[in-house]
Amino acid sequence: MRALLLVLLLALASPAVAETPGGTVTVDTHRPFAAYIDALPKAIGDNGFNIVGISCATCAIRNAFNEAVPGNRVFLFFRPDYARRMLRASTAAGIEAPIRLYVTETEDGTARVTYRRPSQVFGAYGIDDLTAMGRELDVHVATILKTAGEAG
Repeated sequence: MRALLLVLLLALASPAVAETPGGTVTVDTHRPFAAYIDALPKAIGDNGFNIVGISCATCAIRNAFNEAVPGNRVFLFFRPDYARRMLRASTAAGIEAPIRLYVTETEDGTARVTYRRPSQVFGAYGIDDLTAMGRELDVHVATILKTAGEAG
């Protein structure tokens, strides 16, 4: 009984460890945050994708609490042809769309982008067409980030 209690106490006393999910990519753009988030919608559109949403926690916090926090945006985008292909392969995979790019402002004022590699996200389903689609989307995301990084 004492051994069980000791194990439980040790388990409860252990610090929580935050892990980065497999396939997560972080890119330091070395571009000013404001310029990068202004360039990203055009880069997404120029690469044939539709923005389905942009979220701004910075804006919500500023408006609700009049507090300043480092800039951040979540860009959500996808394409109808990929949506059709995804859903034909697996309706369950629909939870994975749209693609999300999380852009944060670093201490030096530049933009950092974090996202999950589509090949990792869709490859987890073990369906050949989804895996192939994810690899194609990896290339598109890399191109979008490069395009936004070179804009201006």
